[in-house]
Amino acid sequence: MAKKGFTYVLFLTLMLVLAACSSDENVDEAAGGEGNAEDGSGGTINIGMSEDMVTVDPHGSNDSASAQIRRNIYESLIFQDENLELTPGLATEWEATEDTVWNFKLREGTTFHSGQAFTAEDVKATIDRVNDPAVASQVAFLYEMIEEVKVVGDYEVNLHTAYAFAPLPAHLSHNAGGIMSKDLIDRDYQAALDEAGSDVTLEEYYELREAGGDEFQAVADEISEYIGSVTGDETDGTNHLQLADRSPGDSVTLEKFEDFQNGEREFDEVIFRVIPETQARLAELETGGIDIAAEVDTASAERIQSADATELIESDSVRMNYLGFNMDKEPFDDPLIRQAIAYAVDRDQIIDGVYDGYGITAQSPLAPDVWGYDEGLESVEVDIDKAQELLSESSQPDGFSTTLWVNDDSAIVDSAVYIQGALSEIGIEVEIQQSEWGAFLDQTANGEHDMFILGWTTVTADADYGLYALFHSKNFGAPGNRSFYSNEEVDALLDEGRTTADETVRQEAYSEVQQILIDDAPAVYLNHTSFLLGVNNDGVNNIGLDPVGNIRLENASFGNAE
Repeated sequence: MAKKGFTYVLFLTLMLVLAACSSDENVDEAAGGEGNAEDGSGGTINIGMSEDMVTVDPHGSNDSASAQIRRNIYESLIFQDENLELTPGLATEWEATEDTVWNFKLREGTTFHSGQAFTAEDVKATIDRVNDPAVASQVAFLYEMIEEVKVVGDYEVNLHTAYAFAPLPAHLSHNAGGIMSKDLIDRDYQAALDEAGSDVTLEEYYELREAGGDEFQAVADEISEYIGSVTGDETDGTNHLQLADRSPGDSVTLEKFEDFQNGEREFDEVIFRVIPETQARLAELETGGIDIAAEVDTASAERIQSADATELIESDSVRMNYLGFNMDKEPFDDPLIRQAIAYAVDRDQIIDGVYDGYGITAQSPLAPDVWGYDEGLESVEVDIDKAQELLSESSQPDGFSTTLWVNDDSAIVDSAVYIQGALSEIGIEVEIQQSEWGAFLDQTANGEHDMFILGWTTVTADADYGLYALFHSKNFGAPGNRSFYSNEEVDALLDEGRTTADETVRQEAYSEVQQILIDDAPAVYLNHTSFLLGVNNDGVNNIGLDPVGNIRLENASFGNAE
């Protein structure tokens, strides 16, 4: 009996210990990031995101949720700092040695997450992949001017472009320029060849790609549906975090890369949680379930700012929201109609009434922090009498009925409601048509819409990215020009701006383009919204937010802020 009683007591003791351990683990997970109290290091940073990432493949999508995560996994040749200045990344220095040749010296002593050494071969493999027709990358427009990548040495490459392209360094700083290991890329192609049942070897495929022609295109078509089968699930970059786990629709976990060669990090892990509902995201922030709430809406800013437990971080942005017109449809092929609408919309009221005073009204398609912006432009101010006068001289002097297409973003919908009311004052009756994000993008790319509201972030902080995709006639539909705007003079100026290295000539070209776009009104440039971020004061410190909307974790640490 005594032995049985001892065993029972021991069992109860073990159960209590296990329960205590389990409880401690649950508290740590629920409480968000907790680092070493003495030095502010270690621990997990929990970030609440409104949307799930599309893919970990840098060439697989151009969405902001994916970019936010991938920029922590991959390093690009050139970095943007928090002020969007270009700084060395995997390239320590660069220069244009000829109009169409750029030389890059590369960082030595760098390893990928897999342990592979980083060399020039990885740069060539990455750029060749994004421009491969079989990949059909959504971000190929950033690098399509690169005709050839020549490996000069283990740590030196020359990029040869089809034409002089001044903003190439800015384009290389884009998250889509993150350098992948050649080993991962080779495995991806091999998997695609195997799945397609191709008789072509990997080496033969690369040789065919170098040569081009019909034979290569046939193989590219054969394997295109299988490209990304490996890189959609795996990563191999050189940045401070590496992929640990992904649960689609729920979370992505990144862990510290111990062999990172570009600075110390004071945390062990970052978990990006998908919390679509704004109020749920804020509740998690306030209770410490997450340390950072991304994409805070302006209506919630005061709640975060006034609470003791939370802090609001605000950044000016290089994003532009605009009201676009489908110029392939009547009556929006009439410039007087478009100009009348531009004068009827009070953009200040949208800032005050929809965005609670956060952000600034747009004077042109470019935000003030974008290189090429011209503050001396003659912009449009609200003038109802002028709007009515222009409409009376147009092809629709008595007004007309139309539709305004929006996605399910609440601020965009509210902006549409305001515009609906403003246009009714001059005799234009507007029906708002709302779609979910994916359908909205497809429909506007296909030209099914009349008017639409959309945003564009000039990620490179260079006028080329902010104007070329949206207004060059080469880019109708999905690439960006959903207004189907075609103007030979604008095309010529945009081409000039991207093909000359002379900054004075570039600025003059972009200033002229901006004034034409204001006067011709293929769109009404509404506002440059502020980016807002919520941070729990008991969690992490030194969180940055840049004008592109990127959460900057480089200097993050734990402990109470001093």
